[in-house]
Amino acid sequence: MLKLYNLLESILLYIENEIKNNINVAALSKKYGFSEGHLRRLFSFAFKQSVSAYIRSRKLAASIFDLLDTDANIIDISTEYGFDYEQSYIRTFKREFGVTPGDLCKTRQITKIKPPLHLFDGNKIGDSVFFGPDIVMVPQFHVIGKHYKVSLSDSRNDIVRQFWNDERMLIKSAINPHVFIGLTRNFNSKTGISEYLPSVQVKNFKNIPKGFCKDTFETSLCARYRYIGQHHYSDIDRNVVGSMYNAINATIAFSRNNQIKYTLLTDKVCFEKIDTKHYDGTFCQMEWYNPVSVKQ
Repeated sequence: MLKLYNLLESILLYIENEIKNNINVAALSKKYGFSEGHLRRLFSFAFKQSVSAYIRSRKLAASIFDLLDTDANIIDISTEYGFDYEQSYIRTFKREFGVTPGDLCKTRQITKIKPPLHLFDGNKIGDSVFFGPDIVMVPQFHVIGKHYKVSLSDSRNDIVRQFWNDERMLIKSAINPHVFIGLTRNFNSKTGISEYLPSVQVKNFKNIPKGFCKDTFETSLCARYRYIGQHHYSDIDRNVVGSMYNAINATIAFSRNNQIKYTLLTDKVCFEKIDTKHYDGTFCQMEWYNPVSVKQ
């Protein structure tokens, strides 16, 4: 199997090369040996859009060249790009660009298209892939978990495995009990020590099991990073985490760019989130959230 970075890169390139050859999710899943569901989840998590919508947008974008620079008629173009009917192509085209193909040919207006997606060296972490930051608003949520003080050099694997396999079952009020949240507070850059709470989300703090702690993440504007690894989620060790921190630290430079209006708040609170239902035996997906402030 291709390494993850090369796999995603190959998928994007294959879509471009086959744009006129009726490329679709079924054809992609067959070529790469994945189920359609698996391919949809992987693409959506990596690129924050559905693979079907992306293929459709790229087909429509490519078809504009044929509309404006060839003598081909609309029905032939619609067939060439895999649309079953001319009217289907016209309706889809208008939804995408706000104008019909015929009107675009008449007005020849400048049209914004969706360009091809690309991966960059900064997306690569070993055999894994890393994306971000996206700026998102995270609503307030409550968690219950086990409290630890950890250093950057500590492995959190045993802590997380013990919580996930043995202790989380005691939290009867869990919302989405298949979603792990690792909440980190009060990171001390001098000592490398922080407070860590492996946890699950709850609606309220009723019936907290003995020995467990509660915490609340307040509504915050956050930078969100996304990680995909070719391993089980329980194998996110300190080497993986260290590589992610290095990648995140590299993006902190965006805080010092005067054209960027956000600053990462790196010493207060952050959390990682893993939806274990998304693990399909091949790829682990994780999201990491860090609050940001708006520059004055």
